[in-house]
Amino acid sequence: MDECDDHWHEECGIFGIYGDTRAAESTYLGLYALQHRGQESAGIAATDGRTITVHKGLGLVWSVFSDPSAMPKLEGFAAIGHNRYSTRGTTNIVNAQPILIECKSGQIAVGHNGTITNASELRKSMQDSGSIFQTTSDSEIVLHLIARSRHMDHVDTIMDALGQLVGAFCFVFLTPEKLIAARDPYGFRPLSIGRIGDAYVVASETCAFDIIGARYIRSLDPGEVVVIDKDGAKSLRLPVAPRRSQCIFEHIYFSRPDSLIFGEKVDKVRRRLGKRLAAEAPADADIVIAVPDSGNTAALGYAKAANLKYEIGLIRNHYVGRTFIAPHQDKRNLDVRVKLNPVPGVIGDRRVVLVDDSIVRGTTMRQIVRLLRDKGAREVHVRISSPPIKYPCFYGIDISRHSELVANDKTIDEIRAYLEADSLGYLSIPGILSTVDNGSDYCTACFDCNYPTPVPTDFDKYRL
Repeated sequence: MDECDDHWHEECGIFGIYGDTRAAESTYLGLYALQHRGQESAGIAATDGRTITVHKGLGLVWSVFSDPSAMPKLEGFAAIGHNRYSTRGTTNIVNAQPILIECKSGQIAVGHNGTITNASELRKSMQDSGSIFQTTSDSEIVLHLIARSRHMDHVDTIMDALGQLVGAFCFVFLTPEKLIAARDPYGFRPLSIGRIGDAYVVASETCAFDIIGARYIRSLDPGEVVVIDKDGAKSLRLPVAPRRSQCIFEHIYFSRPDSLIFGEKVDKVRRRLGKRLAAEAPADADIVIAVPDSGNTAALGYAKAANLKYEIGLIRNHYVGRTFIAPHQDKRNLDVRVKLNPVPGVIGDRRVVLVDDSIVRGTTMRQIVRLLRDKGAREVHVRISSPPIKYPCFYGIDISRHSELVANDKTIDEIRAYLEADSLGYLSIPGILSTVDNGSDYCTACFDCNYPTPVPTDFDKYRL
């Protein structure tokens, strides 16, 4: 995690389409809609029925495909795409996806969202027996398992490989004749299927369906593997997990508000989060403002429930990327001021409720509180639409070590003092689970250390 980027990082975005004569172009648009899920690299693999072709690179979708010669090379009726933010592995072109290999069953390309928690053990075992890895991404592991499978058919080798994985994964696989989508048995990450004409579409979020005019059908079930070919779509099943463990932060932060995630509208859930937060952590204040953009919808819900006026008190510079570098020693402070600017006429001499989705280190929030005070805010009451984050995530989120999580060793009042806020209120775990259908289906490990799977053997390094 960048020392000046005090927030969660998205995992990755995946997209696939089968039965579209302009499959690569549709995939490009789908990746555009999923850009928020990963900005380090992008790529597309397409098949014409005989050969799979890949184009990928570092950077945003538009820059990776800015070369006019890139898209014509990706002719075919089926394609998969991937936007990457590394949860494991370095930022390097070799880690960009989709990854394409050729094994005994033929060509196969893969795009992955999530983190395989037994990746280290699998990698070491295969390296000890002679396997050579070209990337540092755990996504390559599944391809090695496919290549080593005793089966010959692509689908059988994929099912064999997936059965050996532990952790969070959504995969899109492309062979010369088939598109295969898979979701892990715990259901950590979202994956949906839709239709546009005669074509099938799969994507991490339904906003990718909207951009190409596809119709949402349903979310893949946990442990479901959908095989799409010229005969249509059929479902296979991986062994059942002990419980569902959907990531609650997909609703809180990661997904776009216009998406349908785990069968629920993200915008509606975030409004309920804000309303519940207002009930649990009221504040005697004049206005409610959000930390844009992730806090916007929860702030609207908070304002409505608290009968306070919602104002736009912070303006976000959307043209500043995650990799902004300032040529000064006070990079961290400048980084915040370049990205966010207070509106003095809104916050001056006002008691302000400042709503955001989460606090990781607290460094950014402290700078925002100071900015508001510098512009005349009389009081600043920080309200967070999630519980305190105390523990690392092993299921597809790039989260800090224990020592970098401000809530790991501080009380709420100690955090308030560090933020220099007049008050601080978090949403409770029961409160957050009350805002979604079937709250018991969600993972809360980053709040309560209740991990649904065995954690990695190197867990101790996260406790330093």
